[in-house]
Amino acid sequence: MKSPTAIKRSPENQIKPVCLYAKQCPSLQAIKAMKEGKDMDKVLNPKSHAETAFVRDFLSYLSLSALCIVLGLFIGVLGYHWTAGLPWLDAMVEASMILSGMGPVNPLLTNGAKLFASLYALFSGLVFVLAMGVVLSPLIYSLMKQLRLNKCQKD
Repeated sequence: MKSPTAIKRSPENQIKPVCLYAKQCPSLQAIKAMKEGKDMDKVLNPKSHAETAFVRDFLSYLSLSALCIVLGLFIGVLGYHWTAGLPWLDAMVEASMILSGMGPVNPLLTNGAKLFASLYALFSGLVFVLAMGVVLSPLIYSLMKQLRLNKCQKD
């Protein structure tokens, strides 16, 4: 809700708005912020600060999710290379196909490779759920904040 303003003529005969409530007047808030040593941009443009904070948080969560996926892929590549004896590139293809949910590409011949493939498939499902939870958490929090669902309500 905007603060009510009155019209006041300046000496140059120009019309300038004047705030009726001192607490809501941006110029008084700016002066108060200067005295307290606060950042002027946060006082004058709180929405832009909130938007940049959201984008910064979202990008940090997205990079954390990408790190989880790369770590899961690295574990799969090592496992397929050592247990199935696949070359590095084939091991990466196999691990990325399992991690993405597509399924195996090469037939697995040893029991150790089959055991690793089954455990890695279960692990890949958990990595996917973890990555999606990490990416979606700032979006869901922002939605809850917009709808005011994150505050406790007393009856």
